[in-house]
Amino acid sequence: MAIATLVDWQNFDSLTAPGAGWCRSVSPFQLIGNFMRFNQLDRILELVPGQSLRAVKCVTLAEQHLQDHFPLFPVMPGVLMLEAMSQAASWLIRATDDFQYSMVVLREVRNIKFQDFVAPGDRLDASVEIIKVDGALVYLKATGMIGERTAVNGRLVMERFTLAERNGEDVAVDRNINSGHRHTFRRLMQGLPLAS
Repeated sequence: MAIATLVDWQNFDSLTAPGAGWCRSVSPFQLIGNFMRFNQLDRILELVPGQSLRAVKCVTLAEQHLQDHFPLFPVMPGVLMLEAMSQAASWLIRATDDFQYSMVVLREVRNIKFQDFVAPGDRLDASVEIIKVDGALVYLKATGMIGERTAVNGRLVMERFTLAERNGEDVAVDRNINSGHRHTFRRLMQGLPLAS
């Protein structure tokens, strides 16, 4: 079932008004799955399931957040550089687990170091490598590069789970979210074969 059938987006303001009751029938997780507003990756370049992933974000002046950050010196906010690495880690984990888990979330950031600005016209190469898997937690090394320069690096701890096992949601909710993830993944891969 598509998200658009769950919520009337043209009348969204009236649906979310206090007392509208829409929250009782639609889980917020159903809304998150397919409509992440800040997709920070444009393409996945390399993927070795269970090991590593390399993806890119091409930063343009047309991006909404650059209008305010900063008008006379536009640079990609550090939190969005971190988000790009987190999204790369999420795609690696999903591909490794064959989309078994509907939720892959950032649990912890360790030793993050911002070393350079990412400006319009730059291409941020986000690379992640699995260090260790401990139950639901996946530990990764993450690096964001601009050419040969390191822009950001650190360690990420991601957690993976399904809503059915965690929150008692219907299994159909997990299937719906994973369907959206698979669609986005195919777009990011753009037909590239998986490395073995």
